[in-house]
Amino acid sequence: MARQWPIVKTVLWDGTWEFCHGHLDGLPVFAWRGRPCSVPSRLELATRRQLRQMGLCPGGADPVALLRFRHRQPYRREELAELFRIDLAKPKRTATPAQREAIERALTARRTCPTCPPGQQVKPYYLPTSAGQCWDCYLPDTAAA
Repeated sequence: MARQWPIVKTVLWDGTWEFCHGHLDGLPVFAWRGRPCSVPSRLELATRRQLRQMGLCPGGADPVALLRFRHRQPYRREELAELFRIDLAKPKRTATPAQREAIERALTARRTCPTCPPGQQVKPYYLPTSAGQCWDCYLPDTAAA
């Protein structure tokens, strides 16, 4: 049988109080769709994924609450998601032009065959690591057929 979470009165990070489904590791636990209207609203708290969709990250801030939910599949366990304050979140870091160029060079190196003649070395696919070269060089008999 699943664990039953008690309903308790708790003091939140801003000094207000609200009912929640107990505490876990010192954080109040709110149920999915069971949140009160006044507190963890979409305007104040968000999960990591929701922050990422907004272009933000927690920025080193600790979570202020937990969100309890179940999956739609039967026999799945309850999951807990950390809730972060949106006003403390920071913008996501973006890659610098030098980092983007380095990534592009690395991905091009994965497509470059060391045994092909110059001008034909860069392939439209990533080379298999097991062969270390393109399929045309690895299996020369099938390429001629």
